[in-house]
Amino acid sequence: MKEVRILGVMINDPSKGADKIQNILTKYGCCIRTRLGMHDMDEEYSTETGLMLLELIGDMQECLRLENELLELDGVDVQKMVFRK
Repeated sequence: MKEVRILGVMINDPSKGADKIQNILTKYGCCIRTRLGMHDMDEEYSTETGLMLLELIGDMQECLRLENELLELDGVDVQKMVFRK
């Protein structure tokens, strides 16, 4: 059975942990097919939160390690969706 795995990553203060998050994403880059980052911003206002969606591929154990390393970071919340075909 084939799976499509999506991680939603809410980052509560991107300026404080951006380098740690980027290092983790680079480390597990072979597991990430799609990466989409979103945050609220207009000409005068930027929030202190960010949302990232990751579509994961490859070895499930490697994907779980990526998820667990993100969960270990302060100010980061991770939610997962798994679709089975």
